[in-house]
Amino acid sequence: MPIATVNPATGETLKTYDALGDEEIEHRLATAEEAFRHHRTTSFAERARLLHRAADLLEGDAPDIGRIMTVEMGKPVKQARAEAAKCAKAMRWYADHAEELLADEEGAKADAEDSGASRVLVRYRPLGPVLAVMPWNFPLWQVIRFAAPALMAGNVGLLKHASNVPQTALYLEDLFRRAGYPEGCFQTLLVGSGAIEDILRDPRIKAATLTGSEPAGRAVASVAGDEVKKTVLELGGSDPFVVMPSADIERAAKTAVTARVQNNGQSCIAAKRFIVHTDVFDAFAEHFTAGMNALTVGDPLDEGTDVGPVATEQGRDDLVELVDDAVESGATVLCGGELPDGDGWYYPPTVLADITPEMRIHHEETFGPVATLYRAADLDEAVALANDTPFGLSSNVWTRDEAETDRFVRDLEAGGVYVNGMTASHPAFPFGGIKRSGYGRELSGHGIREFCNITTVWHGA
Repeated sequence: MPIATVNPATGETLKTYDALGDEEIEHRLATAEEAFRHHRTTSFAERARLLHRAADLLEGDAPDIGRIMTVEMGKPVKQARAEAAKCAKAMRWYADHAEELLADEEGAKADAEDSGASRVLVRYRPLGPVLAVMPWNFPLWQVIRFAAPALMAGNVGLLKHASNVPQTALYLEDLFRRAGYPEGCFQTLLVGSGAIEDILRDPRIKAATLTGSEPAGRAVASVAGDEVKKTVLELGGSDPFVVMPSADIERAAKTAVTARVQNNGQSCIAAKRFIVHTDVFDAFAEHFTAGMNALTVGDPLDEGTDVGPVATEQGRDDLVELVDDAVESGATVLCGGELPDGDGWYYPPTVLADITPEMRIHHEETFGPVATLYRAADLDEAVALANDTPFGLSSNVWTRDEAETDRFVRDLEAGGVYVNGMTASHPAFPFGGIKRSGYGRELSGHGIREFCNITTVWHGA
């Protein structure tokens, strides 16, 4: 795949970039190693000062970088600006909390004495240069939620971004440079996917994080495992959105629309499978379908647009194949489902009902504005349907019954359970999945400690 900005609203190639050669990659790896030697010894106060400065710059850049993101991957420009603001918020949160999150942990005196020590503590030390392999769908947020905690922990970062968002990738390197970070603390590597293995195998790279597809995660995990290097993987999702009879149906349906089409439906944590109790299925389906039908699809640079194009032509082709397969196997189209005329990789908000396990869409992730509706006879069937997926990223549950809530929290196989609301990431709370959605956690104290050497320090009596 060429490293290029291709406007998904028009299909026009706007800018192309040459991939870095071996000599330049070597230079950047050496620079990262040298930067780590210094950065690891800086104080939390100095790291926080730099990260606050970067947040301030990003906030001021929001209109410009928002437009760049929209042109590169098609998200509505108002959502792009909101993404930039969210990133600035997360940077400030880590700048303000990292020292506390990574503070030395004093062991209990009795345990220390039992081990023959006068004192035992746990210290969190940085690992070194970390390789981040990031996707295009949230081209700022996916990177910042890695970079902010990694830099505050004393690590340095090398970013291999998706090849269709090179301008955003270069902006991120420039952002940290303008904020005052020393050379090498954060670098963008404009390389193709074929270069990842050699970079990851380089002994100067100490760990890796990847957000992306399951095949990409498998490839990175395989190489890192062979090299015995720590990885964090956030892969696909097919999140359930369960609605029970006690729920506020109109509110649930309105939220469901946003949960399905946020970022043009291209979000790992977007609700994708809507599992509705049979007693309220018809009412929910009516409100939900009406809401999906009412969305404005169009130019993502238009402030009034709700849904822009799918980011890539291949991505739209994948959606078409999944929907066509489902319809041919008996699915009912409640709205959408037909390609529009004109330029760009648009696909209409679509709702499918009567889904069966034989359909590909039942098991595969739909990365676009396509929703599947399921009817559940009772709570047991709702849980079974929700868990009938190879993924386990997050989940949404709508009920005002406390016993039902307890059951869902206990039994849903996911890294998050959001009750009477849609899944959203926040810097203070851990984010990640189970099953084929990956492993490890980002954000919160759990995320900042993923790339730390958790060190036991033992003092003799």
